[in-house]
Amino acid sequence: QVQLVESGGGLVQAGGSLRLSCAASGRTFSTLTLGWFRRAPGKEREFVAVISWNGGTYYADSVKGRFTISRDNAKNTVDLQMNSLKPEDTAVYYCAADHRRTGVYEYAYWGQGTQVTVSS
Repeated sequence: QVQLVESGGGLVQAGGSLRLSCAASGRTFSTLTLGWFRRAPGKEREFVAVISWNGGTYYADSVKGRFTISRDNAKNTVDLQMNSLKPEDTAVYYCAADHRRTGVYEYAYWGQGTQVTVSS
């Protein structure tokens, strides 16, 4: 089993930045596909970004150019650097992981979430 714990959320003004971090358990961290998702109030969960076992990344159009996902296999962490934040980025952010290395659209493991609030 893989356990995931997010941190780094908080309140920030529009245009500001936050860096989220997700710490994972497991000896197989380096082979995991790792993603970030978010759920805004009254909305469905949506995909934000993903990073593969070999470092490939993909982003939702809504965050492309503003957010950067990265991983540190030595620390068993995956981060989400969020710049130029907008009020519509307000959501609970979740990290997720799966043992599959390709074609991952559903994830086996989820963190508890961390709140990000962007004020106008």
